[in-house]
Amino acid sequence: MKRDVDYTWRLPELMAARGLHNTTELVPLLAERGIELSRVQVYRLVNQRPERVSLQLLAALCDVFQCEVSDLVTVTAADARARRKAATAGENVVALDRSARPRRARVIDDE
Repeated sequence: MKRDVDYTWRLPELMAARGLHNTTELVPLLAERGIELSRVQVYRLVNQRPERVSLQLLAALCDVFQCEVSDLVTVTAADARARRKAATAGENVVALDRSARPRRARVIDDE
């Protein structure tokens, strides 16, 4: 059976717990650890859920907040729901009467 795996990015919560309310406050803390990111990149890192994060950045964030990776990223996994089978030709088929079909309009001159 397939499993749906998802994650929650908890960096904004960790920043709030540490008293960092502006994303720009994180820029020098990362620079001290050798991670050079622009203010815009840090803003996106905090406010959007990242798809890819380098291990160096992850390690630097763990060092800044004195936490583990599991504190930054919460992983959830659940069994995927079984997909419904498509309806067969005999089910939910409506028979259309030929008389219900549209007719071509005739245009008549007013003259």
